[in-house]
Amino acid sequence: MPPSQKVYDAIVIGGGHNGLTAAAYLARAGLSTLVLERREIVGGCCVTEEIFPGCRASTTSYIASMLRPEVISDLRLREFGLRMIPCDPAVQVPFPDGQVVSWWSDRERAKNEFSKISAKDAETFVRIDDQLKKLARYLQPFFLEAPPEIDAHRVSGWSDLFRVGKRFRGITNHEIAQLISFLTGSLGEFLDNNYTSEKIKTMFLANNVYGKHGGPYQPGTAIGLLFHLLSGGEHELQGFYGHVIGGMGAITQALAAAGRKLGVEIRTSSTVAQIAVRDGRAGGVILEDGTEISARIVLSNADPKGTFLKMVPAGELPKEFLDAIRAIKMDGPCAKVNMVLAEEPRFIGTPSSFTPVQRTFYTLVPSLEFAERCYDIAKFGEIPEELWVDCVVSSNADDSLAPSGKHILTCFVQYVPYRLRQGTWDEQRELLGDRVVKKITEYAPNVPNAIIARQVLTPLDLERTYGLTEGNIFHGDLRLEQLFFMRPVPGWSQYRTPIDALYLCGAGAHPGGGVTGAPGHNAAHQVLRDWKKGRFRRASHRSRNGTGGAASAVQQQPSKEHV
Repeated sequence: MPPSQKVYDAIVIGGGHNGLTAAAYLARAGLSTLVLERREIVGGCCVTEEIFPGCRASTTSYIASMLRPEVISDLRLREFGLRMIPCDPAVQVPFPDGQVVSWWSDRERAKNEFSKISAKDAETFVRIDDQLKKLARYLQPFFLEAPPEIDAHRVSGWSDLFRVGKRFRGITNHEIAQLISFLTGSLGEFLDNNYTSEKIKTMFLANNVYGKHGGPYQPGTAIGLLFHLLSGGEHELQGFYGHVIGGMGAITQALAAAGRKLGVEIRTSSTVAQIAVRDGRAGGVILEDGTEISARIVLSNADPKGTFLKMVPAGELPKEFLDAIRAIKMDGPCAKVNMVLAEEPRFIGTPSSFTPVQRTFYTLVPSLEFAERCYDIAKFGEIPEELWVDCVVSSNADDSLAPSGKHILTCFVQYVPYRLRQGTWDEQRELLGDRVVKKITEYAPNVPNAIIARQVLTPLDLERTYGLTEGNIFHGDLRLEQLFFMRPVPGWSQYRTPIDALYLCGAGAHPGGGVTGAPGHNAAHQVLRDWKKGRFRRASHRSRNGTGGAASAVQQQPSKEHV
């Protein structure tokens, strides 16, 4: 039959890493699945793009930390070219006095490094590292399962609460208190209460609050201490940070290849204008060019605001739900600057014995006070004169990204405002780029004269080019009131939506942002559970009597291993 007449079992809106993950799992279970991506390439914000002839950069996301081992294994991503090497040191901070402090993956080596600054803090580091990793292990199981449905009036609600309770079997009163403190307290207060050296405190700051609203002394910022100790990578290591060979796009290229082998159809340059809703049920999508494609199920990898405020027809959603969606805190506080250099950046204080990989990752944030002040300026719509800049000399870890004699420097920048008090981001883009270069120059003076090309991605560019509403890289701020069973909004945390057969599979759903694949994995498994229960039988019967049926009959039952 002509492509426009085919009825798919599932359509996934958006070819970011979570959309591709969800699609692959659905196809693996036998569902005919179509991915529609608005850009000319798949990957969403997990892409490798040419920014100068022959020079490629991870233009948006830039380090792989919590990519789920289960996703890597289930979808056999290594067979499709995925290769990661550890970032070691995982964190490296050059200070204004010329000292460079490295946080090595080997804990004993990290302790020895910290001892050069404070022997007492080095001992504290070991003790607290044990505590944090133990607490993170309590949270780990929730990463790959739907959050509980808190409803005391339904049996399923009590069942979910019991399921949550079992995860904390063996936890002590002291650990419960610690967990609550990390979930609600501030990073700054925690560090002030446990460490004496400002440099040691800054090392922890450099590993936390990425992409979040609020300086380190804001309530809720301590949660990053646990979030970044969840496991990642193929070997399921706690606190894993990895350089992806080929750039971050190698992850989504592997996901796309795995999906295609399983039967996923992927169309690029296909912008979804509207989700087709009839009688309260999603029945497909309408593209920008007017083409309508039918499906039994629709999954949106777009963020909640983009999905419900732009793609769902007006009048199809309850007012209370729409009000809650509009209230989601977005307002992305970060930007990206990518550069091609004629020589490697030379960061002052880096030991001459360091290998290229050890000269790859530098975080330019001198103190907690600096970070707090930076946020205070940005929250009122100003671009701070002094910026927090995360620098990755990615060509040192992967020389395939640039030809000999050229180097790739990719920089994550925070805090900056989405809404400027004066002017527009199109007018201020180069000012931001100049201030980033100025900050880098304080630590690597050879950079300004080495710049061959520079790409500045403001929060507005992240919205326009990559589809991130308000430029928020996490599809919604990672704050306590927007996590777990509160994500995206209370009552709708289990990937389903008020529109029957419409699901969220992106970072706006549990467990949130980062290149993890977890939301896509979890949403697909929720769809498969509902499919097995026959929730889509009515729509499927209608489709078979109408446009001709899909590749897999509704009676098909996904096998247990797939669910």
